[in-house]
Amino acid sequence: MKSSDVRRKYIEFFKSRGHVEVPSSPLVPENDPTTLFISAGMQPLIHNILGEPHPAGKRLVNSQKAVRMQDIDEVGDNRHTTFFEMLGNWSFGDYFKKEQLPWIFEFLTKELGLDPKRLSVSVFEGTKEVPRDGESVQIWKKLGIPEDKIFYYGTDKNWWSRAGGPEKMPAGEPGGPDSEVFYEFTQVKHDPKFGKQCHPNCDCGRFMEVANSVFMQYRKKEDGGLEELFKKSVDFGGGLERMAAVTEETPDVFGTDLFFSIIQTIETLSKKSYTDHAREMRIVADHIKASVFMVDAGVEPGNKERGYVLRRLIRRSVVKMLQLDVIPLKILPLIIKEVFGIYEGQYLSHSQPVMSSTVIGAEIDKFQKTLDKGVKKLQTSIKVDGDLLFDLKQSYGFPPEVALELLAQWGRTYNRDELFEALKIHEQKHQELSRTAAKGMFKGGLADRSEETTKLHSVTHLLHAALRTILGDHVQQKGSNITAERLRFDFSHPTKLTKEELEGVEGLVNEKIKENLPVSLASMDTQEALKSGALAFFGERYGEKVNVYSMGAFSREICGGPHVSFTGSLGHFTIVKEESAGAGVRRIYATVAPYEAARGISAVPQSKT
Repeated sequence: MKSSDVRRKYIEFFKSRGHVEVPSSPLVPENDPTTLFISAGMQPLIHNILGEPHPAGKRLVNSQKAVRMQDIDEVGDNRHTTFFEMLGNWSFGDYFKKEQLPWIFEFLTKELGLDPKRLSVSVFEGTKEVPRDGESVQIWKKLGIPEDKIFYYGTDKNWWSRAGGPEKMPAGEPGGPDSEVFYEFTQVKHDPKFGKQCHPNCDCGRFMEVANSVFMQYRKKEDGGLEELFKKSVDFGGGLERMAAVTEETPDVFGTDLFFSIIQTIETLSKKSYTDHAREMRIVADHIKASVFMVDAGVEPGNKERGYVLRRLIRRSVVKMLQLDVIPLKILPLIIKEVFGIYEGQYLSHSQPVMSSTVIGAEIDKFQKTLDKGVKKLQTSIKVDGDLLFDLKQSYGFPPEVALELLAQWGRTYNRDELFEALKIHEQKHQELSRTAAKGMFKGGLADRSEETTKLHSVTHLLHAALRTILGDHVQQKGSNITAERLRFDFSHPTKLTKEELEGVEGLVNEKIKENLPVSLASMDTQEALKSGALAFFGERYGEKVNVYSMGAFSREICGGPHVSFTGSLGHFTIVKEESAGAGVRRIYATVAPYEAARGISAVPQSKT
């Protein structure tokens, strides 16, 4: 069964059960400063899980494009990828376990034709605060799953929140137990190095997780305990790559139509077999595909945040290409052509392959010019320490992770944590990637819903409207980033703002704050929203219905939230800095603070002039 058939069957299955299909959200999230890319289908819907109504209703279904960097070290095995599609269905205070689990079982066994005898399931074993999920166990038994194929795991395996287990969840964060479904490839022999006994969560490759139903029923309290949500939700996720693999009875996701044409291209040019060089070919195929989607989302290689992730993927793939004896700039356009062929009509029809080739090719060329010198320095270095990693990165463009991977291949030993700590000390005055970023942000984090970030998110609407009023209707939002301390707002404008223009924008925003405008929400058809004058400038597809937030008659935008109820609660607005963010794009940093604390704010040290 082709991957497109699996995707279509899944969407249609849940649409026939009252779900509304919504489009994939942008790969680069807006207004979420703690995660670089969308890494789960529920990320854009967290507000709805917490109770905010979704314009499409209580039942949703989609296929979400995602990037998950915590799996990068695992890429090279039979099932891990950095870019993937997550099939998802959601219930916001509607149905729960007794509907969800039978539906997933029916989809897997009837629609995909999987043998029920090859399925095992896992459930939450319980804690002192949360009981064992006996309800899911009884449902699975009624569906025909025998007792010996029901496995119990703790919070490390069968509890899901964006932060991890209950002990890691911040106050206000939703989470809950989950129940996973695994397919058993009986032709794969258990590898004893992963343990004496094989089980669904074993890493030997015999089992593959294909479905995960999360039951969002708890919220972390301020005192550290858990409380039940007023409305319980279902958050399901199933990787398309894995579902396609099990329908084709292959334990290797790279053997599916989502990857294999890329693998064949690499085989042809390298004159090497996939069987003998699976790891290298998988890494090249995955990393270039992920890079194409990042470039399509507007990311460019760089030394920080998303740009660094893209640079790391490209440069790691170059090392593997060279190990395969292929010329990177020769094979690149051929791989990109295959990626566009795989996703044509689904995600990439609006872009041109030449853009990906140009951006990725330029990064490859830059890396290759210093690659040999860097490898030689790494090979001849007697001591591996923070000094070496810093010099390799600054002088030769070596991502530290790539350098360590080469060292491992050569049999050199090192302490990863100590090296990254030493590297961090070197980079504190250079504003480069820190160990915290490498081990934290790249894994995806939490969307901050604190009072401070809610205010800053709300005030971006006023800022956007004020810029259009002062500068003209050519101003369009090009991006934003919000932390608990400040907002960053990018917008189209050809020149640096004058002192008078900045003061005019700042004054107009504060004027609208003092007017204490009501902030209202209306759910409406997308076309109706656009005709009503609601702003929408992100270039992504919208669903049939959207949420429109209005601040009096001054601001009207399509947005997902969260927002304050009245502008008067925002406090005093201050523009801290204005600068260029690229050709034809300006960037503003700003803060809000209670009126009595408005003086002396300096979240961004530079002045606005």
